[in-house]
Amino acid sequence: MPDLLIDDDGPVRVLTMNRPQKRNALNMVLSEALLEALRAAEDTDAVRAIVLTGTPPAFCAGADLSEFADLVAANDRLVERRAQLTMDLHGSFSTLTKPVITAINGAAMGGGAGLALAGDIAVMSSTAKLGYPEVKHGIVAAVVMANLVRNAGRKAAFELVATGEPIAAARALSLGLVNRVAAPDRLMDEAIQLAGAVSAVARQAMAATKRLFYRVAELPFDDALVEGAKMNRSMRAFRKDA
Repeated sequence: MPDLLIDDDGPVRVLTMNRPQKRNALNMVLSEALLEALRAAEDTDAVRAIVLTGTPPAFCAGADLSEFADLVAANDRLVERRAQLTMDLHGSFSTLTKPVITAINGAAMGGGAGLALAGDIAVMSSTAKLGYPEVKHGIVAAVVMANLVRNAGRKAAFELVATGEPIAAARALSLGLVNRVAAPDRLMDEAIQLAGAVSAVARQAMAATKRLFYRVAELPFDDALVEGAKMNRSMRAFRKDA
């Protein structure tokens, strides 16, 4: 079986990380496949939204630690390649014009938690957990920290990366890390329903909404208003059926 399953449900493309024996840990192969699949979905006109999930029992356990033996100073080219791939993958979600819904069906740890939060909308199973245990392994929650700090308050974010302790779905919801919590047997239905709802939005309007959303999130208030005014003027040219 491939490490990544790709299925279409009408205008929704479902990407399922498929290394259940490794709890869908991110090795180079899966990371590259996922990045390629996200880009392919972006380039496919029939796809209007993306759902990302994992084959049970986990969403994603984070980086595949079995590859770490080769990630040493003497192998600096591989270290650099892996770091760049991780950065490209986690940074790709906000650059897509199509919305991504993450369906967190099980444990999302480290890089897996990073993927869970990288989506535009996150739905989490009531039995799932989310955490950043890197510090317990003597390493740093590095690339994934960017999305965490932007999704949680500073105090909460620091507690997560400093203690390495996972949190339950209810806590993730209270911190604003996820949008909804669903019963395990309803998780995919909710994610697909959400994806269908955003799929119905005019393509041009959705693309512009995402672009402006991530732009203003990083700007001072007055600059964000200016960007909003620019979009307000340009969207007059949008066609309703675009």
